[in-house]
Amino acid sequence: MSSETLHSFGYEQELKRSLSLADLMIYGLVFMVPIAPFAIFGVVFNGAKGMVPLTYVIGLVAMLFTALSYREMSRAFPIAGSVYSYAGRGINDKVGFLAGWAILLDYLLVPTLLYVVSAAALTSLLPGVPQWIWIVAFVLVNTVVNYLGIESTARLNRLFLLLEMIVLALFTAFGIAAIAAHKNGAHFSFDPLLKPHLVTPGLIFGALSIAVLSFLGFDGISTLSEEVKDDDRRLVGRATVLSLCAVAALFIVQTYVACLLVPHQTSFADGDPTNTAFYDIAKIASGAWLKTTVAVASALAAGVANSLVAQAATSRLLFSMARDRKLPAFLAHVHPTRKIPERAILFVSVLSLILGLTFVGQVDLLSSLVNFGALFSFLLLHVSVFVHFVLRNGSRRWHLHLIAPAVGFVIIGYVLVNADTRAKVGGIIWLAVGAVLLVFYRRTGRGTELSLED
Repeated sequence: MSSETLHSFGYEQELKRSLSLADLMIYGLVFMVPIAPFAIFGVVFNGAKGMVPLTYVIGLVAMLFTALSYREMSRAFPIAGSVYSYAGRGINDKVGFLAGWAILLDYLLVPTLLYVVSAAALTSLLPGVPQWIWIVAFVLVNTVVNYLGIESTARLNRLFLLLEMIVLALFTAFGIAAIAAHKNGAHFSFDPLLKPHLVTPGLIFGALSIAVLSFLGFDGISTLSEEVKDDDRRLVGRATVLSLCAVAALFIVQTYVACLLVPHQTSFADGDPTNTAFYDIAKIASGAWLKTTVAVASALAAGVANSLVAQAATSRLLFSMARDRKLPAFLAHVHPTRKIPERAILFVSVLSLILGLTFVGQVDLLSSLVNFGALFSFLLLHVSVFVHFVLRNGSRRWHLHLIAPAVGFVIIGYVLVNADTRAKVGGIIWLAVGAVLLVFYRRTGRGTELSLED
């Protein structure tokens, strides 16, 4: 998108344009973490009665509808701000504010969640090191990298993606060799993909809830719309769909191999056996060295790689909302030479540090709140596709602008209704605060209007 196109939406080009399709895809992959199943394998295994790959197939199909909605809106409105901008221009400014406020809960807490998860994982390997030290170290590293500029972030993304793929390749190779050697009674079969006698509607819908949450993060690509170097509006949408499909393929392969190494098993015991299931399977495949390698890779992927891109996405959302006077104006400041939203980056760092030290060990609570913010904003995204394309512009592309968002809305709605009670309570409180802010803006004359030109 050119600066003239951005100007048509009422903005000046301030951020540096340097990202390619490959950069965007790598960013999305790192955000979703190609080795994410390492950490949650046991939980998903128990919920899916051993059919973990089937869970991710269901998740891919479900999330493709949301990815398509992101693709359509990113082409219509190629600006930073993600669902905040899309709902604001697709429906109206007030809905856009609530969408932005909802996903802000997700984006503000994601870096904190990742720091807490990684600190806990590394403390299990090095119990003598307090968790708060890991949190401080991760925050400092990611802040420095993001402050150096979007190119530095992109370069480190490439490095971490390469390292994650190496670890994944090691596990897959040694895992396949172990299956071929019939270690632990393993043998090749299609059981992890489908055990017809165990499949029930309850299992399918339960797997859907787990899988949808596993793919959260692909939406972060849309926050970089003003930093792509290509004028093609299709770039962000294309990267969103491709990265989702790519990470799903990686999830399916690694969990298929892992499931085959524990044949005739449909669950793990509660506690450590479930939490360390994937690491224990890595030990079955090739010994303690592979278990340690997989565990360390999982911790660093979340603590550095994933939280790095989460911090970048959060700072861009804050920048976009502050630029529209929905958040304090100081967050819209752009560094004159690095062309980054420096104050937003520093704000996210400080907030993540404070929250990380406050919520050490409270992974469940943070996870539930993060999920609510993302899912609620996805609902408004699907509505914005229908309103903007069908109602406002008379689109007759029913498959993309009516059927896909309708199916996506139903899927996300189901997951949200069945979310953790704490998530719903905390999320409703957060939305209530947003509604109060919305009223305050209107009554003080600041308004929430956005330029709707295209």
